[in-house]
Amino acid sequence: MTKTTEKAIFKNHCTSLAAGMKAPDFKVKDENGVEKKLGDYQGRKLALFFYPADLTPTCTEEVCNLRDHVEELRNKGIEILGVSKDDERSHLKFIQKHKLPFSLLADTNLDVIKAYDTWGKKQFMGRIFDGVARTTFLISEKGIIEKVITKVKSKEHSAQITEALQPSNN
Repeated sequence: MTKTTEKAIFKNHCTSLAAGMKAPDFKVKDENGVEKKLGDYQGRKLALFFYPADLTPTCTEEVCNLRDHVEELRNKGIEILGVSKDDERSHLKFIQKHKLPFSLLADTNLDVIKAYDTWGKKQFMGRIFDGVARTTFLISEKGIIEKVITKVKSKEHSAQITEALQPSNN
């Protein structure tokens, strides 16, 4: 009798929110201690991106890609807003170091992160832990989720946002 052992395939957490759903409201401070809420963006499209941590290599690639293409995105009517569990001071340092032209929300209590279901089990370098799943929500002017990007490519993120908002040819 042969005994075979299959290694369980781990799958990183992925948000349960989807296109067509109302975007969860939030109220949290940005890098300057200014309270921001979803309603502040009413009438504008919003790319709300969740990322694991300030000043880390992949997160830096992602925010710098967005920074380098922010004018293109704004010309398409898209505002950019980032969220991580880092505090205001860390965000301010990240923004200053990389000259970011958009705000970062300091969700230290994980309220927004959990409301958007981006907190869960992840695997990195063989280790499984709880953390923020890199995810971007494209929210309409009326506060409805239009698209969810779960397979974020940090070096191409602005192009992913632009492509996700293109009308489908179906």
